[in-house]
Amino acid sequence: MTATVKAYKGMGMEGGIARWYDKTTRKDMPAVRELAAKIAGMVPAGGTVLEVAPGPGFLSIELAKRGLDVQAADISETFLEIARKNAADEGVSAVFMHGNAAELPVIKECVDFVVCRAAFKNFAEPVKAMREMLRVLKPGGTAMLIDMRRDVSIEELQKYVDGLGVSWFSRKFMMLTFRGMLIKRAYPLEEIERMAVEAGWKDARIETSPIGFAAYVTK
Repeated sequence: MTATVKAYKGMGMEGGIARWYDKTTRKDMPAVRELAAKIAGMVPAGGTVLEVAPGPGFLSIELAKRGLDVQAADISETFLEIARKNAADEGVSAVFMHGNAAELPVIKECVDFVVCRAAFKNFAEPVKAMREMLRVLKPGGTAMLIDMRRDVSIEELQKYVDGLGVSWFSRKFMMLTFRGMLIKRAYPLEEIERMAVEAGWKDARIETSPIGFAAYVTK
């Protein structure tokens, strides 16, 4: 098989765009807390979780609140700065490291759970990123990959954006970004399945939602 390599195109998550993302995605905290509770139920008490591309760090922070040992790696220096501040503001301990998803800055078989949410479509080397998620898992550990999918309808995306309760400008900007960039970067389900096989995700399970998918593998 030929490894998928996709050059990054579009705005980088640094500076003002990262700070706008931090402010806007706070509206999605109920879903973040729900996901954190789900993950906490899949990890041993006090277990170690690695979040790949945490952005502002909301999920990592919610996981740390649930007594988990949380590490996270992001390529954006601005996001790391924001995530560290957000964690300090919440009074929780989580380690936010600079790192590329295709070469994670952690040793082999060191974490119980790996999660990557809403970032996979942007990775330049997606199959390598999936291999890295598998590499750092302890035997018996689980990786979870969540993102939007290529065949999402504009109607479902509009429903999601309207449900966030953000300003008129933010809704318009988000829909413009989805239409002009993110849908084009996202993968169809059959491509996700192919990359999972190529990355060694044996017996991966893929679930769908109105706007995306969640892929799981247990090592």
